[in-house]
Amino acid sequence: MPYFTYILRSKKDQGFYFGQTQNLDERIRKHNAGKVKSTKARKPFTLHYKEEFITRSEAYQREQFFKSLEGRNWLKSNKIID
Repeated sequence: MPYFTYILRSKKDQGFYFGQTQNLDERIRKHNAGKVKSTKARKPFTLHYKEEFITRSEAYQREQFFKSLEGRNWLKSNKIID
């Protein structure tokens, strides 16, 4: 089963959330149900972007890249986030 790095966009504040998971549909459902402490106050969310990986390690490394200054700049230059 593949792993995913994903970006959610909050419909409430238009902000982004970066994460990684093996079951993307279930993870988004948990975010929107308020079962994820860090996003509970910002729901609902829509899936904005995703990438698929073979290993959890690759997905985690990509998540950390997205959260870095270099990663944010890459996302902006590729018009993935504003």
